[in-house]
Amino acid sequence: MYGSDGVNEDSERTAFRKTEKKYKLYYDNNKSSKKKKKARPVDLSEVIDFKSVSESFTRNNDVHLPIGVSKLECQFARPVFSLDKCPGFYFIPEALSIEEQCRWIKESLVSFPEPPNRTNHNAVHGAIHDLFNAAKDSKVLVEEEKIILPGEEDAHTHKWEWATCDEPSGNTNTSKSISASVLLRKLRWSTLGLQFDWSKRSYNVSLPHNKIPDALCEVAKKMASPAMPVGEEFQPEAAIVNYFASGDMLGGHLDDMEADWSKPIVSMSLGCKAIFLLGGKSRNDEPLAMFLRSGDIVLMAGEARERFHGIPRIFTDTENAEIDCLENHFSGEDDTCYLEYIKTSRININIRQVY
Repeated sequence: MYGSDGVNEDSERTAFRKTEKKYKLYYDNNKSSKKKKKARPVDLSEVIDFKSVSESFTRNNDVHLPIGVSKLECQFARPVFSLDKCPGFYFIPEALSIEEQCRWIKESLVSFPEPPNRTNHNAVHGAIHDLFNAAKDSKVLVEEEKIILPGEEDAHTHKWEWATCDEPSGNTNTSKSISASVLLRKLRWSTLGLQFDWSKRSYNVSLPHNKIPDALCEVAKKMASPAMPVGEEFQPEAAIVNYFASGDMLGGHLDDMEADWSKPIVSMSLGCKAIFLLGGKSRNDEPLAMFLRSGDIVLMAGEARERFHGIPRIFTDTENAEIDCLENHFSGEDDTCYLEYIKTSRININIRQVY
């Protein structure tokens, strides 16, 4: 899902892939290892900036929107913009207050990776409990492999447990360990509600799961309303939380595993600014690029669900990350760990109605 692994030669030639490369983070060649790596400059002049569009519209009630951009006529607290050539796509700049953003950042780090929710770590480490707090406490995850005597049922047993850095691993024949802080930085996704099986690209209703938290459901229902059929209410049944670090990208893909595409995907952006690409029904269609900032909401329903989309770049440098408000809000002593994480990261919560 992340990076460009598995990209074949044909896909390298597509218009979508060329645009990904245009905005992807590259560093200038620097022969001196003592100097800090410098990001290669990128031309951002063609990136749609819905924040600027919204500010201009609100300030001037400006009817002269950028070509191809329209304001949706609906009863919503914030301006909702659409793209004339992409029915079902809606962009709501600054839809979430700074308090809401901070709340969902905290939930994404503390609560959402908790079992029975699954993460990318499950395949190797099994269910991991209390990852964020373990990282705060500088703990390590220790795998203990105990040799079982002949005649017993299993030849080996494996168990992962948290330990302090100076804590002995116990009476075992072999032991492996990895720090909680490294695991947190390698966290790439978690799934809420109905669990998604990445190996089969389908929802597995037999997997243990909790309902999506009520507060998140309420936010999703509210935000989804501009894209919903008249008289219907969005029913959040699953969510995928994506975690991005500097240099990460989400390759062009379709979200096509839900039964009813007339219902939107509600996508919440948190943390560092990113570039979002919205293409066409083929990877050969050239995508539009737009900025995503913390607090922005994107809705994709109907025809928009058939379009390739992805994230080629997040900005973690001070000049472009645009997280000053988050830094000011995460100013308390208890918020240090959240601030240190989000200063170089982006979180995306995308909520779906599965059936």
